[in-house]
Amino acid sequence: MIARLPVMARVPVIASLLTRRAKSGDDGSIVVEGARKANGGKGRTRVVMTMAVFFGIYLTITGRLVYLGFQNPDLSGGPQSRVTASRPDIVDRNGEVLATDIKTASLFAEPRRIVDADEAIEKLATVLPEIDYEQTYHKLKSGAGFVWLQRQLTPKQQSDILQLGIPGIGFRTEKRRFYPAGETSSYIVGLTNIDNQGISGMEKYIDEQGLSDLQASGLAVAKDLKPVQLSIDLRVQHIVRDEVATGMEKYRAIAAGAVVLNVKTGEVLAMASVPDFDPNNPYNAHDKDRLNRMSAGLYEMGSTLKSFTTAMALDSGKVTLESRFDATRPIRIGRQTIHDFHGKARVLSVPEVFIYSSNIGSAKEAEAVGIEGHREFLHRLGILERMQTELPEVARPTEPKVWKQVHSITIAFGHGVSTTPLQTAVGCAALVNGGYLIQPTFLRRAQEQAMSVAKRVVSDKTSESMRYLYALNAEKGSGRNARVPGYRVGGKTGTAEKVVNGRYSKDKNFNAFVAAFPMDDPQYIVLTIADEPKPEKPGMGATAASNAGVMAANIIRRSASMLGVKPDFSHENGATLVSYQ
Repeated sequence: MIARLPVMARVPVIASLLTRRAKSGDDGSIVVEGARKANGGKGRTRVVMTMAVFFGIYLTITGRLVYLGFQNPDLSGGPQSRVTASRPDIVDRNGEVLATDIKTASLFAEPRRIVDADEAIEKLATVLPEIDYEQTYHKLKSGAGFVWLQRQLTPKQQSDILQLGIPGIGFRTEKRRFYPAGETSSYIVGLTNIDNQGISGMEKYIDEQGLSDLQASGLAVAKDLKPVQLSIDLRVQHIVRDEVATGMEKYRAIAAGAVVLNVKTGEVLAMASVPDFDPNNPYNAHDKDRLNRMSAGLYEMGSTLKSFTTAMALDSGKVTLESRFDATRPIRIGRQTIHDFHGKARVLSVPEVFIYSSNIGSAKEAEAVGIEGHREFLHRLGILERMQTELPEVARPTEPKVWKQVHSITIAFGHGVSTTPLQTAVGCAALVNGGYLIQPTFLRRAQEQAMSVAKRVVSDKTSESMRYLYALNAEKGSGRNARVPGYRVGGKTGTAEKVVNGRYSKDKNFNAFVAAFPMDDPQYIVLTIADEPKPEKPGMGATAASNAGVMAANIIRRSASMLGVKPDFSHENGATLVSYQ
């Protein structure tokens, strides 16, 4: 039928037949509409597969980042992102720098990039001979991404290592503390650790006042940190440190120390203790003999405590300067006998008890006040309380749990309780400044600020009497070696036998001298100590007058003008008896 139709007539018919076949597909041939459907399905499949691949890649990267986030950066990553935190400068009262930050280089390695660990160590040892071979080898063979090899190198060490050309090692700039004064003020300024965090002295105090929080939050920016100004006068500090170091050597003592204290403000102008250390190279800072004996050492202070015994008796109203005590015979209590070192074997007035340093007279002064009154007075003056100041290294004094008569008697002349030399100086300042206890500070403080926190502990009349007794003792008593012409020095010696194996030793003393000047209007206390001093020459004594007293005189002689005290020779050490109405 189709064959009989003309060509032009056959076209619509063929198209019609093809359409029916495409719809029916009854002969299994590939028709037009089926091809379009098949090609469209394959395209969608490709898109889905491509998206799945990309999602898989992103999930893998995300998982890796999460994994690395929980790893130790020292072992698996590059250098830590935290930059060593800045610290404020520490300066003395005149603006002289005591501590500051400097930049330094630290050496690290990427073990995964180390080609030959043995060769790398051999080369590094030519610049760093102190390097630990075994430890460094294990680090370099660990396969980690990052390890420290040496912190805080010198510029020369960094330059020499760079010239070695070792692949897989690098440098990171960090900050470290530099102390221009070296050991001069080491115990006061203190130390930082390898991460520039304060671990002792005023460095630790600064961290505790909020610096550590600023560092943790990343806000400790050098330009925003104001210098911390101390009460220390570096000139006087140098003198004090020099004198105690010289004294320790001269008297062959195992230790020595001194403090200069402003009696009107409580400011510590200088404080030193030897042996000490260089904070720029503190390899021996933790040795057992490296101790700030002035604030962290506990000692029986010997006859310097008689200052408090006499002041207590006078302040109680039960004793006056005209009172007299029988020191004819030793005191026997239990199995103990109390003697005088240089006994007069007669009745002594209160001034004589003080200048002759009579143990018997001091014991009877304490008896006049009573046991409870004695204990209360020493606590009132802070001698037996833990001292409150900025310096972290402060020891807690010791005393008998229960005071008995024998305790009160021995404590009256300086045995039986232990306190710090700095606390003794603070207590003595209260005896001469009009009767006000002012806690010591290592920061600048005006007199008005000091008086706002001061506590009256003795009457002005008692303070006036103690100034007289100190001046009298320097003129006629054991304090003569501490006199300095023109500066009206007064003071009290203290020679205490040390306890060795539970018994008082006859040949090992702890000596102290407390001096005040100028005595007509005291401005400063100087307290010196010498631990187990020996006689300077054969035949000489080793009491406090011959060593601690001499050290105090030298400090006053060299530093008085720097402290603003003008010499006055018009009434050289003329102790005038105060008038009692």
